[in-house]
Amino acid sequence: MFKKIISASRRTDLVAHYSGWLAASLKSGEARFFHHGSRRQVRVDLSPDLVHTLVLWSKNFQPLLDNQHELRDLLSGYDQVYFHFTITGLGGSFLERLAPPPAAALKQLPALLEVAGRPERISIRFDPIIFWRESGQLKSNLDFFSLLARAISRLGIRTVRFSFTQWYRKAVARAAKAGLDFYDPGLEEKKKVVARLVATAGEYGLELWSCSQAEVAALQGIKASACIDGAWLSQLHPRQEPASTQKDRTQRPDCLCTESIDIGSYAQSCPAACLYCYANPRLKIF
Repeated sequence: MFKKIISASRRTDLVAHYSGWLAASLKSGEARFFHHGSRRQVRVDLSPDLVHTLVLWSKNFQPLLDNQHELRDLLSGYDQVYFHFTITGLGGSFLERLAPPPAAALKQLPALLEVAGRPERISIRFDPIIFWRESGQLKSNLDFFSLLARAISRLGIRTVRFSFTQWYRKAVARAAKAGLDFYDPGLEEKKKVVARLVATAGEYGLELWSCSQAEVAALQGIKASACIDGAWLSQLHPRQEPASTQKDRTQRPDCLCTESIDIGSYAQSCPAACLYCYANPRLKIF
């Protein structure tokens, strides 16, 4: 039987906003949370000897780097920690009010690399690429990518995952309430954007992976992403211990991630409430 891959978390930013809960769960050796859409409580054993890799997702790793609640110390008990760091260039703007500004996010990378141990254990998420109209002009975060590419390449980080904003009904309603005049480009426009990304990535020796958007992943210079990839995590493991490579059936059909257990809960609503986010924007602590 394979050891577990623990995801913390796709559902909410545990590191940035629930670092105390995450640290307490690691310290106690178990996570308890409510299953999505029910009152059923789930218990997940987090004993280090049962965990292959701990995958952390965040827009702000500063609480970890500052060792708040002893979180950084607690990670040292696990064989491997893999980081998904979302840096869109929009932090501190009206679109991502509580995310750190771009310069502050980039400043975290050297210290995060020390925790990861090697740059292959950090994946940068330029996710999403978003377009909107403001005062009659079309704007986006696309121009930030060249700065991001240059900064991460200097640290040996080579993996960038991206997607275009998917405007779910909840996000459309939130955008309307906030007065955001978003623009959703068609496939031909996206092809031009991707060609620009590929050219920049090639200049800095980066790999581009498209997350859950098959029509984008099919374009030249792009790979289809398994953001949690059991085969890759097995190669990176300090003892090359194997992990499951079976598709995670709890994720969307287009998602290529392999099996993991996510310990976040939508009841831990992310207070950042980024305007494009599909998750629940209300802050509820259980």
